[in-house]
Amino acid sequence: MTTSQPESRPPAPRWGSQSGALRASDADRDQVANVLSTAYAEGRLTREEHDERLGQVMAAKTFEELIPLTQDLVYTGAAPAPAPSTNPQSSALLDTTSPNPEPDRMVAVFGGTSRKGKWRVRRKIEAYALFGGQDLDMREATFESPVTEISGFWCFGGMEIKVPEGIEVHDQVMGIFGGTDISKVGDHAPGAPILVIKGVALFGGVSVKGSTKRFKR
Repeated sequence: MTTSQPESRPPAPRWGSQSGALRASDADRDQVANVLSTAYAEGRLTREEHDERLGQVMAAKTFEELIPLTQDLVYTGAAPAPAPSTNPQSSALLDTTSPNPEPDRMVAVFGGTSRKGKWRVRRKIEAYALFGGQDLDMREATFESPVTEISGFWCFGGMEIKVPEGIEVHDQVMGIFGGTDISKVGDHAPGAPILVIKGVALFGGVSVKGSTKRFKR
């Protein structure tokens, strides 16, 4: 007797039973993050559960730390073909085929830096602004990972980020006479990337603005 698996569930990560102690790569963490994002979009994880597990994914060093995070979410038998995204617009934002492993470093000292138009958003962005400003316009960008992490230090300076519709933003910035302002960011669309912002804003700040218009290629 055979059993069928609902097509909406993503396949289990392909890890051997003896691989628990092996070091996990960025691609491995991205795979788990994608499973969590799908589960959250389908209502199988609450927002709090998703955020907690995603934090554990970002901090995981080995497979042993990653495996328990998806054991109750994926089919552990023969992996079915991944189901197509229910939101073609969200899928258009992602291209994980050729990610750049190096972080994108942005430095603004008494000046400014920007990324806009059609550009590729790497998995990690490292930002530093001292009496300067940084502008990231992601509305026409392609994301190389389901989860993008921006870590920065903004002192008497800041960063302004424009995101397309459907992006979910996690604010983990510590503000010291500064802070983070997130506006016009709607609900997370199934398959859309997640943006995690962390670091310190000292007499500075990070501004994230969503798009009121649907993203178009």
